[in-house]
Amino acid sequence: MAKDKTLFTCSECGGTSPRWLGKCPACGAWNTLVETVAEAGPGKNRLSAPQGYAGLAHAQPVMPLAAIDAQDVARTPSGIDELDRVLGGGIVEGGVVLIGGDPGIGKSTLLLQAMDALQRAGLPTLYVTGEESGAQVALRSRRLGIEGSQVQLLAEIQLEKILATVEATQPAVVVIDSIQTTYSDQLTSAPGSVAQVRECAAHLTRMAKGTGIAVILVGHVTKEGALAGPRVLEHMVDTVLYFEGDTHSQFRLVRAIKNRFGAVNEIGVFAMTEKGLKGVSNPSAIFLSQHAEPVPGSCVMVTLEGTRPMLVEIQALVDTGGPSPRRLSVGLDKDRLAMLLAVLHRHAGVACMDQDVFVNAVGGVRISEPAADLAVMLAITSSLRGKPLPRGFIAFGEVGLAGEVRPAPRGQERLKEAAKLGFSVAVVPKANAPKKPIEGLTLHAVERVEEAMNVVRGL
Repeated sequence: MAKDKTLFTCSECGGTSPRWLGKCPACGAWNTLVETVAEAGPGKNRLSAPQGYAGLAHAQPVMPLAAIDAQDVARTPSGIDELDRVLGGGIVEGGVVLIGGDPGIGKSTLLLQAMDALQRAGLPTLYVTGEESGAQVALRSRRLGIEGSQVQLLAEIQLEKILATVEATQPAVVVIDSIQTTYSDQLTSAPGSVAQVRECAAHLTRMAKGTGIAVILVGHVTKEGALAGPRVLEHMVDTVLYFEGDTHSQFRLVRAIKNRFGAVNEIGVFAMTEKGLKGVSNPSAIFLSQHAEPVPGSCVMVTLEGTRPMLVEIQALVDTGGPSPRRLSVGLDKDRLAMLLAVLHRHAGVACMDQDVFVNAVGGVRISEPAADLAVMLAITSSLRGKPLPRGFIAFGEVGLAGEVRPAPRGQERLKEAAKLGFSVAVVPKANAPKKPIEGLTLHAVERVEEAMNVVRGL
């Protein structure tokens, strides 16, 4: 059998070179050659075979999509409810999960807890660590209170040895911590390079699909917060999770960015304790500040994170600015803030041209949906006038450039969540008003921004 050889492939045109060059010999682009592995073929002239592509490979059988038996994917609960929520119900056989986050955020802690729970449930597990020694992982397990764990541990970074160990032990779930430290002997580049990360991830993915072993890859992130390495890494895997949160805060968020087996934009909320990460069953309590009395510039909204409605407090501070007033938002879209201030001035007569405006979503949560528009505008107006909104007040709805208040998806679920947590007054889009009243909740349905401002003034 011929041995695979190393080539350098241009990321722009796909041309190849037997050695690295600063300039691609095919298209002339600079610094685009990346090390790859080329499988040896049957002969050097196989592309010039007179029979065309039929001489390169045999045709494979095909079948219509309707004839394929589609079955539900079986899931194995990880033993951690919040992690299962993000994964779509549990770990899928043969699935590949990529989880990234800042250093020290708790990735290894969460995965070690999950592996221990799976092992106690009867599933064979393997934890491969490339960044720590076995003694360091054992020390962490003692801190987490799982010092008696039977999780199999391997301290190794060479891909071939890892694959051989997986084949010998046949675990149901494998954790690779991390993919940036893993390297293959088939490539000469250093661990963590684009070629090594791509090649190692491809081998692990093929192994998972071929054997049915679930693989969880831990990935580093850049200083901008994106997963390090080639973007193709996210395309290879089935699920991409981001670990978010401030290392100085006890709360952590795990967010699903991609999931072939479940809903995207689902989040799991955890609290870091002395015994590791614990799931938070009522995350709305995290994102609501406990004011003794209502304060100006605060408005609570109901946002949707995947399938979960959550109450988040939006805070605004409007202060006298200089010749160039600042517009700053944390957890919300900055460009959308400028648009909302223009709509507020044009359609509601609230001017902030000479004011500094600061907007913050409490608790470090990021809100990307436009349903926060109405709450942001009401919080800004409350801070500008120095008048707090009434106790137990919520609002949500998208605001258009014409001043209309548009409905938010799944409005009734949002209202029921607010009523369950004791909120009594709501300003919502008219299209979101339920046909049957919700007990304990007084609704004010509005169609335009000026209507919402008039309702608030009368409360």
